[in-house]
Amino acid sequence: MKRLLILSALTAALMTSACVTVIDASDSDDAWHGNNAQPFDAARDACRAEAGSRHGDAFRDCMAAKGWTRG
Repeated sequence: MKRLLILSALTAALMTSACVTVIDASDSDDAWHGNNAQPFDAARDACRAEAGSRHGDAFRDCMAAKGWTRG
């Protein structure tokens, strides 16, 4: 019984060590595309200040207004 408990604990530890949490896989700056857009860094910084974060509709709408879309 003790061996089974140790084996179960070891298995659970190995299974969870391989897990990766991805909050937003497309959250890199490479995911944005712009055509006749404002400079990316300036647009991103302004939209972060306006929206309060890099996540959500407000940030995406702000970036779109500056010519950037997430693709």
